[in-house]
Amino acid sequence: MFVGDEVLLGVSFAVARERLAQLTEGSVLISASENAYGHGTAGLAGVGTRGLAKLVRVQVRELTWTDEAGGLAIRWEAGGPDGTLFPVLDADLRLTQAGEQGTLLSVAGVYRPPFGPTGSSLERSILDRVAAVTVRNFTASVAARIAGRPGPAEAAPSNGAGAAPPSA
Repeated sequence: MFVGDEVLLGVSFAVARERLAQLTEGSVLISASENAYGHGTAGLAGVGTRGLAKLVRVQVRELTWTDEAGGLAIRWEAGGPDGTLFPVLDADLRLTQAGEQGTLLSVAGVYRPPFGPTGSSLERSILDRVAAVTVRNFTASVAARIAGRPGPAEAAPSNGAGAAPPSA
């Protein structure tokens, strides 16, 4: 299954490139990957999938850079409860100049679910949606960090900064 997402950032290409480089120096991209994968797979146990996968390896490799574009190749591998590897995501994270003060962040890749010919169509349908949500969460998290904002998992709840939900 092909997956992808893109976000227009309100920062120049030079700033976006520098901030992405900072993200790759530490473990921020790995953390963003783990968080996106965790949020994307939350709740799968109750929908009849044959076992939950846990993200076990994230690999990042720099792609070619020019004055107007560049990026990273990312590979996510998840492990099943019995230790077998599945599913796999191979994607390119790209930054492209979009005017003087804008940059387009895009993530495009291929997600390979674990089932082969034996998986049910329900499982495939659910995991296809999970893959799309996971990539969308990852893209939003990386975009937020490049733009200097908290990521989706770090943002305050919509009902106020840490406030408890209103009682009924």
